[in-house]
Amino acid sequence: MLRENEELIREILKLIKTNFNSMKSLFVVWVTLLFNVTVFAQTFKDQLIPLELSDVKVGGEIGRRIQVTVDNNLLKINVDKDFLAPFKQKISKKSDYIGLGKLIDATVKLASYTGDERVMSLKKHLVDETIKTQEADGYCGLMSPENRMTMLWDIHEMGYIIFGLTNDYKLFGNQQSLSAARKAADYIIKNWSLLPEGWQDKTNVALHVAITGIDRTMLTLYNVTNEKRYLDFCLKQHNLKLWDKEIVIGRRNLIEGHIYGYMAATLAQLELYRLQSDGNLLIPARKAMNFITANNGLTISGGVGQLEIWTNDQDGRGDLGETCATAYQLRVYDNLLRLKGDSKYGDIMERTIFNALFGAQSPDGRQIRYFTPFEGNRVYHNTDTYCCPCNYRRIIAELPSMIYYKTENGITINLYSESKANIKLNNELSVAVTQKTDYPNSGNVVIQVNPSKSSSFPIKFRIPAWCKKSSISINGKPSGISGVPGTFATLEREWKSGDQVTLEMPMDWRLVKGRERTAGRAAVMRGPLVFCLNPVQEKSLIGKDASDIGRVVINLASIEPTPVSNQSVRPDGIGCQLKAGSNTWAMDNSKNINLVLSEFADPDGKCTYFRIPDLSEAVDDELIGTLID
Repeated sequence: MLRENEELIREILKLIKTNFNSMKSLFVVWVTLLFNVTVFAQTFKDQLIPLELSDVKVGGEIGRRIQVTVDNNLLKINVDKDFLAPFKQKISKKSDYIGLGKLIDATVKLASYTGDERVMSLKKHLVDETIKTQEADGYCGLMSPENRMTMLWDIHEMGYIIFGLTNDYKLFGNQQSLSAARKAADYIIKNWSLLPEGWQDKTNVALHVAITGIDRTMLTLYNVTNEKRYLDFCLKQHNLKLWDKEIVIGRRNLIEGHIYGYMAATLAQLELYRLQSDGNLLIPARKAMNFITANNGLTISGGVGQLEIWTNDQDGRGDLGETCATAYQLRVYDNLLRLKGDSKYGDIMERTIFNALFGAQSPDGRQIRYFTPFEGNRVYHNTDTYCCPCNYRRIIAELPSMIYYKTENGITINLYSESKANIKLNNELSVAVTQKTDYPNSGNVVIQVNPSKSSSFPIKFRIPAWCKKSSISINGKPSGISGVPGTFATLEREWKSGDQVTLEMPMDWRLVKGRERTAGRAAVMRGPLVFCLNPVQEKSLIGKDASDIGRVVINLASIEPTPVSNQSVRPDGIGCQLKAGSNTWAMDNSKNINLVLSEFADPDGKCTYFRIPDLSEAVDDELIGTLID
């Protein structure tokens, strides 16, 4: 584009040089043109490209979670009473939040993924009824006229409605949705000046927290429409490029350390980076990742933070791991994986999905948590509305796009789960890929590759950092490729229809060292799964709190090598059978208690760390301690 405009730019420069004073307006045009050329000349191309939701079908525990979310949650909620009614009434005079936009977004994505007529019908109803509530000036919220824009959460609520409607257009081509989204976005842009100076001090909520998600909404609308006012909002009215907050530990004034708000702004910057390739836009993401992985921000489950806020003391009780934060952590990990192609982001994704995320939902799918502690009682949120239940539905709907990715000339497999995908590599080549596996029960994965014609291209397989020894064979013969823990293994060959890759990743039990408040104890893990103790199986533990339960003594030799069947979480779930000791004074594991530890998502799990006589038996958490580049 720069070369195409080079001659025009030279002519403009000549005119400006000849008579600058009379050419001020032309000078402005030239600067604008040069800015636009620079913006588009610096776009960044992802190393990994996600598939469309409709191109993937998932089984296993990931697929089961998606289906129970549809059947037992999404289709069971009262959308008219709980979600739509407040927007039809428009009488709110306080900081209400419903999450209608998040519900629309989740339903749109689940409709695209499943093709289920029930979900399609719900999507249409939600979209049609929401558009009916929009006023002539574009306002699409629940506030009374005098409270619009300035009441806390109004912009936040509207932003997600715009986002959900825009995605309805992207995935289903609904022009009415796009028109309504543009009108609502234009309303926010036009009325942005209504926010008074010092607004955050009056609300005691930092601006980026109060309007969480609005920048990504505007960028998405810009990418769909190519209308520059939406990009200008991010660059000029809200100064997204200059946003660079520190990691604030603990709940302070303005809740500056709000993880969900921080990660949402970071996600928007990563998407802006794709347009402008300014390295400064990566700084907040780097700060967050370094805090999470190298400064004790990440807990054993993948959850982060206490009371919605950054923390590093490894406190596992109560308000640990807000579900909104978990959802946005996964989106940031996914974006960094796509940008950098580094498998460590896939490692942290799988830990977070199988433990923190699935632990935030009841096994039957109906209830969702605000927080998911690894120690003590866990409680469910008491409504279907609000941020966490709605953000849970959204991220569950996005999981199919985190399994397979396209590269410039091949395929990358990030997550392991029974699944099928149709991957179009170019106009002349498409590849059907099928995974057969009981992962995470075992690390045995058989991948069938069916290209539309025999072709040479690379396929990358993530070798998890926990897997110290793996093997890869092709059509029953050793591939000669060694899988290095924490990297992608690459097979490049001429693929023929029916080719099979067998990936074997042995899963051994391991004890993982605690840190900070959990120091001196260890958690039990196998593959990506964390295991916890539900005390109801042992009379001597019933009625004790998590701290007392955590005094149980275990060691590696007390664990039975083969997992046992355990259906606390899922029909084909597994448990860890072991002999534990109750004598904490001797610290020699008297093995007087027979226990079965269940998967972390067990709703009645109360303890994850235990005392061990010999700390040298425990290993460091493979996700912890390495600074992110």
